[in-house]
Amino acid sequence: MKIGLAQLNYMIGDFSGNLTKIKNAIEQAKLQQADIVVFSELNICGYPPRDFLEFNHFIKQCEYSIEQIAACTDNQLAVVVGAPSKNPTKDGKDLHNSAYFIADGKVQFIAHKTLLPTYDVFDEYRYFEPNKDFNIITYKDKKIAITICEDIWDTGEANPLYRVNPVAELAKHQPDFLLNLSASPFNYKQAQKRMDVVRKNATQFKLPVFYCNCVGAQTELIFDGGSMVMNADGILVDEMPYFEECIRFYSLESNVDSTSNSTVSPDFIDQQLPSIDRQQDKNETKLIHDALVCGIQNYFQKLGFKKAILGLSGGVDSALVLALAVKALGKENVLSVLMPSQFSTAHSVDDSLKLLENLGSPHKIIPIKEVFDVYDNVLQPHFENKPFDVTEENLQARIRGNYLMALSNKFGYILLNTTNKSEAAVGYGTLYGDMCGGLAVLADVYKTQVYALCRYINKESEIIPEHILTKAPSAELRDGQKDSDSLPDYAILDKVLLEYIEHHQGPDEIEAMGFDEALITRILRMVNRNEFKRHQTPPILRVSTKAFGSGRRLPIVGKYLES
Repeated sequence: MKIGLAQLNYMIGDFSGNLTKIKNAIEQAKLQQADIVVFSELNICGYPPRDFLEFNHFIKQCEYSIEQIAACTDNQLAVVVGAPSKNPTKDGKDLHNSAYFIADGKVQFIAHKTLLPTYDVFDEYRYFEPNKDFNIITYKDKKIAITICEDIWDTGEANPLYRVNPVAELAKHQPDFLLNLSASPFNYKQAQKRMDVVRKNATQFKLPVFYCNCVGAQTELIFDGGSMVMNADGILVDEMPYFEECIRFYSLESNVDSTSNSTVSPDFIDQQLPSIDRQQDKNETKLIHDALVCGIQNYFQKLGFKKAILGLSGGVDSALVLALAVKALGKENVLSVLMPSQFSTAHSVDDSLKLLENLGSPHKIIPIKEVFDVYDNVLQPHFENKPFDVTEENLQARIRGNYLMALSNKFGYILLNTTNKSEAAVGYGTLYGDMCGGLAVLADVYKTQVYALCRYINKESEIIPEHILTKAPSAELRDGQKDSDSLPDYAILDKVLLEYIEHHQGPDEIEAMGFDEALITRILRMVNRNEFKRHQTPPILRVSTKAFGSGRRLPIVGKYLES
């Protein structure tokens, strides 16, 4: 039996575009004389559809697409796709998250998702009723178990998240292999964890596993692909590329000497696949880099925009965003605006110009002092002779934000926000100033990771000038200002933030790791007090296990860790 995995990039609600991709993959499968071709979770409508699922018209469009796919099948090829299906019973939610097994012109079998995650970015129980019946389908004398994403993730460790293990229930039917349709969002730890989960299922239940993930970005969520085939002995047969569309085929052969009575071998149309190492590179910095490029590129493509704009300060964050945007969109499609003030250092402009020369990207220089002086003159009578403070600093940031938004409106650019996660966490930024934008590229990337990404970009030649990477970080909103005037050293700050945000550690646990109690209190208070700022930021590209946004839901008004 030959089985194909179609790792494709869908768009939520683009039924025509998604259907075209699916039909093209079906045609490739027919040319390869495949028996089954498998797609990803909810690929008909795109994942996550969220409240679109509450529209009956949206569900009808899904049903129409299923009918169109059925018309493409015959008695030689079966197609397995993901789509919502209506719950036939009155009890529970109106929909299931389902996998349709389609062959010979009709739907032969529907498998429903059992485990509906409601943690982090997931909110599936809001829409779907969980499966309660565990059945398999027999096709061409092979017994096939079908699962959807989360169904394979509760592997029976010490603290299982759910009360039922779907694969264990399906294994009672003694299937020949397991299919999994996934839409598993990227984070820089996910690739290895995903492989471990697939391997655990394969070895525990003595089954070859065909795992099909989607690829591409849907606003803030990024999907890296990494579809794979694992044999019943837990040996990786193949792992597909990250952040690329790909269709590959595999042969399932009978073999009485194998643990599972079957073996799996690659049968590729992609002839460039390495002949020995089937596993993709899991270097975390590389993964984050590629994810951010994918996130920028897909955000623009799917919204129908081509050109980006950003404020280039001479600092490391804006330098990195520019380099990523040029990689994603092309150098001619990214406009940098240098907006020096009376507090800007000469090297900030010089460093920026050197970076722009290296990248070959266009720019404008628009000083802000003249406009700042007007603001200052108008407001001074109302400031009651109070001294220069953060008010005047924020005015500068907001003038720059207004410049950028004006150019964005006039020429149709999307403004890329350059705030990093360390700054976003502690509120080191100005609302409606440097925190404005259409997409926050780095707001899930800590400052220390920003430097690592810059070094990665410079690995073959100096793209980002060395002086940008070695000078002390500064907002340059007053004479001699340094980030260290307001914040702890980033090397320490980022470690505390990681423990609090990603690892959910409280002050006592963090202190036990050797951090100063007063420092911990200061940092955690800053994080909690600035939730109101994060609620007003642009969509944040998610690359970590806990990003600001839909995956981290904290109240704006609260008093936790305030006393």
